[in-house]
Amino acid sequence: MAAVTAATTAAQETTSAIGAIGIEPIADPSKVAPQDARDLSRQFFARLAQLEEGTPEYQYVRNTLIEMNLSLVRYAAGRFRSRGADEMEDIVQVGTIGLIKAIDRFDLSRAVEFTTFAVPCIVGEIKRFFRDTSWAVHVPRRLQEARVELAKATEELRSRLGRTPTVKELSELMSLPEEDVIEARKASNAYNSASLDAALSGDTAQDSEAALADFIGEEEAALELIEDFHSLAPLVAELEDRDRQILHLRFVEELTQAQIGEQLGISQMHVSRLLTRIIKRLRAGLLETGTG
Repeated sequence: MAAVTAATTAAQETTSAIGAIGIEPIADPSKVAPQDARDLSRQFFARLAQLEEGTPEYQYVRNTLIEMNLSLVRYAAGRFRSRGADEMEDIVQVGTIGLIKAIDRFDLSRAVEFTTFAVPCIVGEIKRFFRDTSWAVHVPRRLQEARVELAKATEELRSRLGRTPTVKELSELMSLPEEDVIEARKASNAYNSASLDAALSGDTAQDSEAALADFIGEEEAALELIEDFHSLAPLVAELEDRDRQILHLRFVEELTQAQIGEQLGISQMHVSRLLTRIIKRLRAGLLETGTG
């Protein structure tokens, strides 16, 4: 019962708002032709400026302007149809947000056509959407913008020179340091990503089963070294102070056995025997850890 009462109240407010706006209401604003929408929008914007924000009359006029100008969103979204049908729905929704922002910011006193003002707002909102969501890896905005300029400069020089331009040529055309051009090129690789498990196309059955991971990366020997370091740490901690000092002098400071002997006041031969014993103990400890 409460829901019915609320709906009835809302309907009454809408009917009252339509009667109070002072201009001829539109039965279905979404079906207004673009040329007619341009003329009608002036009347609705003029009335919107006279109404108090938040009132039912204000909301009705504002909503009518939105519905009446949705054709501008479809027009702007058409520039991005190459993105595919799956993304088009999102593009239209984002473009509608741009339209709403344009309506809220538009000033009729500037003597500028609303379409002239709104289309850049809608396109800008869509581009921001792509900038914030389309990159596989986030990169700074300056590099995102440099990527677009790099693509334009590359295409221009390629058509002019008949070959792929060099970094120096791109740098001169874009008025950027060569380092920035190189950085923009690297950033371009972050726009799209591919799974390492993605199958690669090929002519043979063997090729068709190959994955990207099969052709990139390699065994990193240093990983085993890191594991050995972690395993050695507790074993080294169990050594006597002099044994740890000998290891430090030999393998960290890289002193010769003779130099170590001079520092400790023992012979080189004694140092050699001590090192052999220490290393043998550590090796045994590693093997025991590995089998445990």
